[in-house]
Amino acid sequence: MPSPSIARVAKKPLRLDDELQFIRSWIDKPLRTGAVMPSSKALARAMARAVDPQAPGPVIELGPGTGPVTAALVERGIDPSRLVLVEFNPDFCRLLRTRYPTATVIQGDAYRLRRLLETTLKEPAAAIVSGLPLLTKPLRTRLRLLADAVAVMKPGAPLVQFTYGVVPPIPKTLAGVSAEPSSLVWLNIPPARIWVYRRR
Repeated sequence: MPSPSIARVAKKPLRLDDELQFIRSWIDKPLRTGAVMPSSKALARAMARAVDPQAPGPVIELGPGTGPVTAALVERGIDPSRLVLVEFNPDFCRLLRTRYPTATVIQGDAYRLRRLLETTLKEPAAAIVSGLPLLTKPLRTRLRLLADAVAVMKPGAPLVQFTYGVVPPIPKTLAGVSAEPSSLVWLNIPPARIWVYRRR
């Protein structure tokens, strides 16, 4: 049974309610949530622009939270039934299932991506969009995530990752992988940058 706050958000999806839910989650588990506020519309749209809506296959989102990037992906032209949303927080999962009933919502640890998706994906993914707080994790964990992402995506498909850090969340000098940064997205708290990784 959803908590009263989740039920209220589901009936009336106000941005303020999403922000309060996100802040509460961050206070409880700051390293797991990774951000104090949900991604801004400007950041969410910038991430969604890196995804080709015409490319066939599922689109995986890691750490969607309350769904601002999810909404931008749908606005971009991705049918919600193509979305596979991987979220650790069970309250956020309930909210996402209410807002996107045709999407596949998986509650679990996105840092174990290949194992988590092995019975879900029927074809390689067209893209992975990640809101995970990568810089809070050891480099070995980040590299494993990249390897898992490459393993479940089509060749050349993008892994789209944002970061608040001044360094890339995954090193840009890896053999066989290209990495392209965006300009800084100032209309976000705090300002963020997007990195797009592809297997060469």
